[in-house]
Amino acid sequence: MEMAKIYRAEYGRCVATLVRLLGDINLAEEAVQDAFAVALEKWETAPPNPGAWIVTTARNRAIDRLRRESTREARHAQALLIHQQDEPQEAGPVTDDQLRLIFTCCHPALAPVARTALTLRLLGGLEVPEIARAYLVPEATIAQRIVRAKKKIRDAGIPYRVPAAHELPDRLPPVLTVLYLMFNEGYTATAGSLIRADLCTEAIRLARELVALMPDEPEALGLLALLLLTEARRPARLSPAGELVLLPDQDRSLWDRARIAEGHEMVRRCLRRNQPGPYQIQAAINAVHTDGAATDWIQILALYDQLLALMPTPIVVLNRAVAVAEVHGPAAALAELADVELPGYHLLPATRADLLVRLGRDTAAAEAYDQAIALATNETERTFLQTRRTRLAAPPR
Repeated sequence: MEMAKIYRAEYGRCVATLVRLLGDINLAEEAVQDAFAVALEKWETAPPNPGAWIVTTARNRAIDRLRRESTREARHAQALLIHQQDEPQEAGPVTDDQLRLIFTCCHPALAPVARTALTLRLLGGLEVPEIARAYLVPEATIAQRIVRAKKKIRDAGIPYRVPAAHELPDRLPPVLTVLYLMFNEGYTATAGSLIRADLCTEAIRLARELVALMPDEPEALGLLALLLLTEARRPARLSPAGELVLLPDQDRSLWDRARIAEGHEMVRRCLRRNQPGPYQIQAAINAVHTDGAATDWIQILALYDQLLALMPTPIVVLNRAVAVAEVHGPAAALAELADVELPGYHLLPATRADLLVRLGRDTAAAEAYDQAIALATNETERTFLQTRRTRLAAPPR
């Protein structure tokens, strides 16, 4: 039995359901963690529905904990939970509990980084060190932000619900950001194995829920299209030996054609609306990547130009430089990156290294690879970079 795998797959759903039942994030987290500890002791094999088992056990543990407290609030919560025990229970967590929790975590009263960190912790089951690596900040900083966010939700009485229709447009951007980052963490994990398929699947499911909730929001549709088109390439990202395979070298016959077709149709729907936004443009870029046997880099670059006008960030400049290299050559791309600063982000020196190799500047490329290897936190990516580094004649630093 792979308890770690079950934990990754079920933790977010179970916490979201317990938050609905308890109305208290800290108590919900503690109860779910207690339930997993009990499962570790009792399970010889996992039950048919491990999530339902965890939710039931966590609810019972929460009742036990509340019984030990004497406050009026605790007695009220205990009575509510006991009443809920007598009602028919779902076979597993309620479908939209996680969406409710995302909207709670993405309340405008919370700081942007705190919103994302808290959501990744609660829904993704990520540990504080993993979130800290994703943000390139000390673990203590992330831990403090998560604690403060939970406290603010409790003290401000932020409701655990999907906002009313008139509130949705203002609340949408941070929710889209959270789903995007959740998927990214699943697609390229900060540590451990390269891919967390469960997190990718949940991000796509929640994006579908969001589109159903807000069908007239083109950016919600654009995000879903982006996730589908990216996920479609996942089967080709690793070789049979588990090595990273970059997009140009992937076996396109392994791509999920059903997801590609669905994503392309969504991109066409976005284009008909003619309200371009960052997620729609990124979806269009991925649509070009998955259209035909060869990539139309001129079209990719034109789309990146549009994206850069909307999002003039170092990450967009870096990604655009890859297209510049294909259209105008590696020297032009390297010049684009001359003033870019992304402290702690391994893909910047990795991209520079690739461009330097193409220019025949192996010594400088080796130095850039050394920087990228030192910054990479995922073992699969680090191994890939080390393999490329060893192909160069320059000695290690």
